[in-house]
Formats: sequence, C-alpha cells, structure tokens
Amino acid sequence: MTTTMTHKASHKNHQYPILHSVATFPYITLTKDNTMTPNPKKMKLTEEEQDAEIPIIDNYINGVFVQPHSNEYIPVVNPATGATIAQVAVSNQQDVETAVAAAQAAFPAWKALTIKARAAIMMQFHSLVRQHAQELAALIVQENGKNITEALADVAKGNETVEYACSLPQLAAGRVLPVSSGNVVCHDRRTPLGVVVSIVPFNFPFMVPCWTLPIALVMGNTFILKPSEKVPMTMHRVAQLLQQAGVPPGVVTLLQTNQPAVIQSLIQHPAVQAVTFVGSSPIAASVATECRALHKRCTALGGAKNHLVALTDTCHIESTASDIVVSFAGCAGQRCMAASVLLLIGDKSQALLDSIVKKAAAIQPGTGPGQMGPVIDERSYQKICKYIQEATEQCGATLLLDGRTWNQEGGGHWIGPTIVLHQSSEDAMMKEEVFGPCLSVYKCASWEEAMRIENANPFGNAACVYTTNGGHAEWFLERFRASMLGCNIGIPVPREPFSFGGLYGTLSKYGDMDITGDGGMEFFSNRIKVTTRWPAVEDVPTTTTHDMAHFAGRM
Repeated sequence: MTTTMTHKASHKNHQYPILHSVATFPYITLTKDNTMTPNPKKMKLTEEEQDAEIPIIDNYINGVFVQPHSNEYIPVVNPATGATIAQVAVSNQQDVETAVAAAQAAFPAWKALTIKARAAIMMQFHSLVRQHAQELAALIVQENGKNITEALADVAKGNETVEYACSLPQLAAGRVLPVSSGNVVCHDRRTPLGVVVSIVPFNFPFMVPCWTLPIALVMGNTFILKPSEKVPMTMHRVAQLLQQAGVPPGVVTLLQTNQPAVIQSLIQHPAVQAVTFVGSSPIAASVATECRALHKRCTALGGAKNHLVALTDTCHIESTASDIVVSFAGCAGQRCMAASVLLLIGDKSQALLDSIVKKAAAIQPGTGPGQMGPVIDERSYQKICKYIQEATEQCGATLLLDGRTWNQEGGGHWIGPTIVLHQSSEDAMMKEEVFGPCLSVYKCASWEEAMRIENANPFGNAACVYTTNGGHAEWFLERFRASMLGCNIGIPVPREPFSFGGLYGTLSKYGDMDITGDGGMEFFSNRIKVTTRWPAVEDVPTTTTHDMAHFAGRM
C-alpha cells in the first residue's frame, strides 16, 4: 500500500451515469459480432482524448456514490499507455465511520430475508454480469492491462462464484439428528456474522472481489469492499449492477483509499466482524496478526512461488511447452497461480526448454487475444528488472529470453516473457516472488532433488507435474508442499464447489479457512447448535436402555 500525491477533483454536474461504453475506450475496437479487439493505431491517446473529462470514482455508501470527506483524489493510470483514465477517491477515517454505520444499519433487514430471497437477488446479479460481460471486460483491459481474452475470463470466473452462491440455499441447510432417548434432538443452523470487509488486489479486478462478495451476501452479511486504488473502475460499475439486481442500500459498500492508516482503522473497527485479504505475504501476515489480536475472524492470502516439474521423458513436449508458457506469461505473470519455477528432469529437457523459449518469443505485446499486456505500474516493472539483472549479472544465470526489450518509448509498463536458466537453486529469483512474466528454469539430477527444492520453498500455494505416467504423477502429488496441485495443468485453480487457498503454515496463507466454495460458506457464517426435548403428553413406560451421556433434566 503506497501513498500517492493527491489533488482536489471537480464534481460539476456529476450524475453517475453508466461509467463507460466501449466507444469510450480509444484502443478497443468493437467488431460486428460484438467482440473487442485492440486498435494498434490508438494505443497512444491523442491530445483531444487526453484533454477529455475523465471519470471520478467515488465511494459507494448507502446506495449512492459520495465524495470522500477529504475531497482528495489520485489518478488511475492505464498501464498500457501511462495515461490517466480516472480519478479515484482517497477516503479518511470519517469515511470509514460513515461506511461502517451504513452497513450496520442495513444488516438487520438484510439478515431478516430468507437465504432463498437473498440468493434470488444474486441470481439477478449473475444475469446482469453475463449481459454486461463485454463492458466489464473492457474496463479491466483499460485499468489492468490484461488482454481481452483474459479480461473476459476474469469476469466469467468471478461470475462462476456468483453462480455457486446462488446454490447456497441447498448447501447451507442445517442438520437434524435425534441424539438420545427421551425425544432429545440436535439441529444446527447458520447465521450471518454482520459487517464483513474484503481488501482486494489489482490483478483480477472482478474475480477476486467475487471470491467473497456473493457468498458473504447470500449468507446474510453486509459487505464493505476496499478495491485496489489501481483498478477501481470495474467494481464501480459492478456497484451499479448490484443495485440494479435489487441489493438494498447499505448492503454493499465500496470504500476507496490508498492510505494504510485508513485501511487499518477499517480492519480494527469494532463493528467489523470478519476480514478477508488478498495480496502480498508481509501485509497478509500483518492483517491476520492484527485480526487475531482482536479475536476477529480473518482469511489472508499472501504470495506464491509456484513450481512446475516436467518429467521430460514421459511428458508430451509440445503440449507441455504450450501450457507452461500460458502459465508463466498469461496475465503478464501477475497472478498468484502463475508458474514461477520450472524444474526439468530427464533426457529431453533441452528439447522442452527450446520449445518453451520459441513459443514465448512469439508472443506479441498488446491487449488482443493471444497477446500479452503490460505490468501494472513502474514499481512492478523496476522490481522485475531488478531480479533479472541480479540473476544474470551477479549469480551467473543465463538469460534465454529477455523481455526487457519490450519497454519502448511511448508510455506504459511493458516487459515481455523472460526465461532465465539458473546454475544454483539458491538464486533469489528462484526463491522469491517476482510477480511478472518470468520463468526461472533449473535442471535437476533426480526426482528427489526436485522435491527438495519445491519443499524448501517458503510459500505453499500451487505446484504441478507434467507426465503421461500416472504412477510418476502420484509420486509427486503425494509429496508437493502446496495446497493446489495440478497434473499437466500449470494453473491448477480449483473450480467451484472446491475452495481456493494456500497451505497453512506457509507464506501463502494466514488466518481461518479458505476463501471460496464451502470454505467461504463456513467463513461467512456462524453455526448455531440447538438441542431440544419436548415432554411427552403422557409418560409412557419404556424399556429403552438408560443413556448415561444424557444430562438434560438430571443431576
């Protein structure tokens, strides 16, 4: 979380219409079949477009968009061009109090609805997301820099969690069981927590907020989202769709800020019952520790260093190479499930490596299908370049493909796929999270060496083995030290109803439970257990064996 220079923004005649149409994206062309492709002639904005009035992204509190009390804003920058595309609010402590008060006030009525009634509203939202998928994807392309295929996938995957949340009336039903003689019955039911908070990163502007928002709402909570200040436009539009779907005022709040102290006050607020966080490991650890000290429920997902192991004598070379390239270069490597380290074993290691380099080198910069977009900002670009420079100039690693050649004049934060062959598994680039389109490659002498490297990794997010031999695959899948595993799938994201989350005890996960699926249902609810005994109308003699474990009505 960084602090940026702020300025005052004008709200003259600001009526908060639909934020954008595709026509307002100068570097996206809408084709006759209603799909979007990049317009290379417009990757750099004209002076007229630069001078056009840009959107103001305010807080969404109690069903309306409102200015922050500070009246301060920071620019939202298009990572492909470097141009300012919006101004986003910088909230202060006063805004936190206003947001939490609105969420508190809305909670009793929202909780009073049946879970089926809340799910029905979410079904309306699911339909609206499908209708507006192209529009939402265009926003993601603009503020995040993904290519259009990845942006549409961002929307579709997030909406998959919305779909799962619509099924919660069938999944969250309580259990009933006669447990003792004398008509003693136990049952349980789920109740919402109250006001919950989600703090989300920049890399998936729609999907990551939807890991929590739909499940939290259907379970009966009111929800405060702190979007990334780098990508606030997508969820600004989503707030309008939620309102259109029938979500009442105060049930969903968007609090915009880049101030760590303000975010901390939101986490610490006594009315906030639970917090989810997705981001870097140091901040995830800090959030989880703070919540634990307050006896507050928390799931905090941190970073990753995902290892791929290729058994080159038994894997399919071409399909493995294609999957590895998509895994490390897709979304410019800015996803926690991206491949980061490739461990090669076997006589065909060089053939696989040559194919990977060839396929990665063919990728072109841009936001069209199959192209690779920029990284999010200059800080990220410089961090990635630092790791590449240290590995090659200080550690003796070999640079097989240098993506730094993409950084040309004209704006934006462009770095292409980069592949580094290491001589030592102790290089920093082999062990630390880079979060960019970089693949560290190391040739192992044995399966055991590969497992020692993977197991020594302080993260515990994902791992994958490539092979066509089931027995070989099982050997690795039993020994990986990560919680989301793949076989011939370099991005092994669990799909609903399976939950998403790293391994406890590593830098990838802190706090309680997973963040989606049944883990989300458990996280956003309390289990209330009820034991009942209704006296019989007449005491009928019984020969039932005496229940020594039954305490009710007996001393």
